[in-house]
Amino acid sequence: MHTTRVKSHTTRAKYAASLSGIATVAVLLGPAAGMTSAADDSSLPTLTARTSVSSVRAAQEFRVSGESRNMPPATPVSLQQQQGTRWVDLPASVRTTPRGTYSMRVVLGIEGRNALRVTGGGAVSPAVHVMVQPREQGLP
Repeated sequence: MHTTRVKSHTTRAKYAASLSGIATVAVLLGPAAGMTSAADDSSLPTLTARTSVSSVRAAQEFRVSGESRNMPPATPVSLQQQQGTRWVDLPASVRTTPRGTYSMRVVLGIEGRNALRVTGGGAVSPAVHVMVQPREQGLP
């Protein structure tokens, strides 16, 4: 019985030693071990999006605009609309300017709260929302 206790104590000591060795390797390797840092994310392409209005009537034009970072000028960006759980491409796309900005005209027909986002250059903007009200009576 005394032998078993010594054996388990020895096993625990080996286990603890191996864990401290793993921790030492992770500290020494840092990002090379697969860890990422905030500095690594600064070179990734990004997009912002904002709308010119928060609410429109169905078929009324408004604008979605924003900025791109870490993308070449003239990068194509496209608008998507959330329909259920899917993001659907809309027929609205433009190219970024030399300063990295974009602005596109948008007309929506689906009434209610619409979630929109912009994609392009390997980036996806956060969603923005527009409330689409029914058309005024008497308009086509």
